[in-house]
Amino acid sequence: MSRHLPALLLITLSPAVERAGGSTGERIYNTHCAPCHGIGGAGGRGPALTRLQRAGDDASLAELIRDGIPGTEMPRGWMLSERELADVTRYVRSLGTVAAAAVPGDPSRGAELFRAQGCAGCHIVRGVGDAWGPELTEVGARRSAAHLRESIVNPAASLPDGFMLVDAGSGRAIRIAEDPFTVQVLYPGGRIASYRKSRLSSYRKLPGESPMPAYGKLAPGDLQDLVAYLASLRGGKQ
Repeated sequence: MSRHLPALLLITLSPAVERAGGSTGERIYNTHCAPCHGIGGAGGRGPALTRLQRAGDDASLAELIRDGIPGTEMPRGWMLSERELADVTRYVRSLGTVAAAAVPGDPSRGAELFRAQGCAGCHIVRGVGDAWGPELTEVGARRSAAHLRESIVNPAASLPDGFMLVDAGSGRAIRIAEDPFTVQVLYPGGRIASYRKSRLSSYRKLPGESPMPAYGKLAPGDLQDLVAYLASLRGGKQ
């Protein structure tokens, strides 16, 4: 975000200008955020914002925009009023939203397949399941049907930036943090462990590997039903 552009321009816009120039949040974003994050959150000098990894909800996203990220080029949003902060938070959150679309398949049968395949052992949906993998409560609002299908058939193809699976001597785990001397990992079931590397009998990084098995051998109809179920998960209660 640019820290030098005047907030006065944003505060004094008339309702007529606001109606003509798009949403307030979008205009604030284009003025302060787009120089680094790109128009529409496509990315540039800063990361793309269509896949938010640091902010799981609106409150944490607003806090990140307001306070910045120490030690990075992301400055504090000191120039924004509370209303402007709420507007730009809402706009940034919308950048990763996929419009609802008709997806072939039977979501109800897909939900049964989700349970039968043991997917809740790693994924939470509406508070049910374990959090070794991403929460899926609103995945249909964040990912296209094509992306969901690829994530099932070839999960290693869409790993987040910086993701690393490791073997820390007690089985495979997801790396949470690492420095030259220690590593913190997340095991299935939610157990977090911190190790001194010098005390590990073995420690291997597994770049490009996903903890999720590939389900490429699912019958085409089963795969389509599972995709339809995931696409139907758009947050809220069912």
